[in-house]
Amino acid sequence: MDPLSELLNGIRAEGALFDDAVLKAPWVVSFDDRAPLTMITVARGGGVLLLADGTEVPLRAGQTAVVRGGELFRMADQRSSVDRPHLDYWLTCFDPGSCAIESPGSVGGQGEATVMFVGAYRASGRRHERLLRALPPVIVVDDESEVCAMLEVCASDLADRKPGTQAYIDRLFDWGLVCTLRTWFDRRGGRAPAWYRGFADPVAGPALEAIHTRPAKSWTVADLAGEAGVSRALLAKRFNEIMGAPPLAYLTERRMELAEELLADPDRTVAQVARSVGYADQFGFSNAFKRRKGMSPSAYREEVRAPIGV
Repeated sequence: MDPLSELLNGIRAEGALFDDAVLKAPWVVSFDDRAPLTMITVARGGGVLLLADGTEVPLRAGQTAVVRGGELFRMADQRSSVDRPHLDYWLTCFDPGSCAIESPGSVGGQGEATVMFVGAYRASGRRHERLLRALPPVIVVDDESEVCAMLEVCASDLADRKPGTQAYIDRLFDWGLVCTLRTWFDRRGGRAPAWYRGFADPVAGPALEAIHTRPAKSWTVADLAGEAGVSRALLAKRFNEIMGAPPLAYLTERRMELAEELLADPDRTVAQVARSVGYADQFGFSNAFKRRKGMSPSAYREEVRAPIGV
């Protein structure tokens, strides 16, 4: 499995929105989910994303934005809309029922109409955190033809109201997120994360895939070089150039990341976690984990399970 696919395993769309009503300027939409990721595609019209830190990001028809989550944010037909009479909308996809825009109907708009497609993504576990760290607060890409085709399929299915419509749309939005992220990473070239660039490298890529697919295996540099069909010296040199770390150091780092996620599961013992990430005994695993995190696996488990504010 490639690193991007693995990181997205814990991210799923929930309650993607297709609203028949258009937004008439002046309007302001508040996104209330605090979702790890929110994807917004403007089909018609446009507006300005207003992030919690005051950042303003224009978004026009034919563009898709992915907003990194945790904080409330808004979108308005233009920046001045928040300072003049406007129609307020609230959007949530995580409440029971379908994702919907709610409005008090306080002010009727007469300006240009805007149509948006919105998907909120819920996360499970902790593996998505590495992906979030690689993203700025918001990314914007011009829609590719396949994303536009996806929206047309979603709109058609919603109109038919067939059984399974919401699940079908959510899965298509999962696909749309992959397309959008891949397009953005590809355009960044050498500034893309090492785990993304490395997978496409003919030398480092096979070794990287082996580590992510089978992290518990007792890999040696020779084994990983064999996956790539190159010498140990060439693999070590190229892997370090691309990934910024030797192959076995990267393997340890990957194992510890997996361990962090597994330790959050109260049904797993520390010994079970150790075996799952490739350590034959709990003592060796605990030492490796403490070197990386500065605390024992048991202490880390208590920390991540402690209630906020305790």
